[in-house]
Amino acid sequence: MNVGNWRLAIAGRTARAGMMAGVVLAMLPLAACSDEGRLVLNTATGAHTFNVEVVDTPETRARGLMFREELADDAGMLFDFETENTVSFWMMNTLIPLDMIFIGADGVVKTIHVNARPQDPTSIPSRVPVRFVLEIPGGRSREIGLEPGDTVEHPRIGAGQ
Repeated sequence: MNVGNWRLAIAGRTARAGMMAGVVLAMLPLAACSDEGRLVLNTATGAHTFNVEVVDTPETRARGLMFREELADDAGMLFDFETENTVSFWMMNTLIPLDMIFIGADGVVKTIHVNARPQDPTSIPSRVPVRFVLEIPGGRSREIGLEPGDTVEHPRIGAGQ
């Protein structure tokens, strides 16, 4: 290989390496905030981490946790309604008791419904406009000391939007 071809080969490799480094650096902020499977409830007793499924389409929100036979103590489902509205849930075809945590777009817990009964067709309203609803195993919100006014951390919520 003559000197001219050698210089072109080195320049091409250097340019490709620089482009790859730029792509990796550009993706780092996305990777840092893209863990939508992790949610933190901040209560007077501390920070409590949950592994959540996010549902944000009419179809996935309609199905929710129906037909599930179990839910781990640190698991839940986060419903994202995209805008704040009053919402209402029911427990038809839901086989396990759930706590429903109604959350504003700012990440503040507005209301909590503890231990919704499986298969109950009674409407469970948010009572105030909310953007998110978190469902966790029945009784867990009391176990961790969750109260209205506590905060929620998630990439979609509050500053994480």
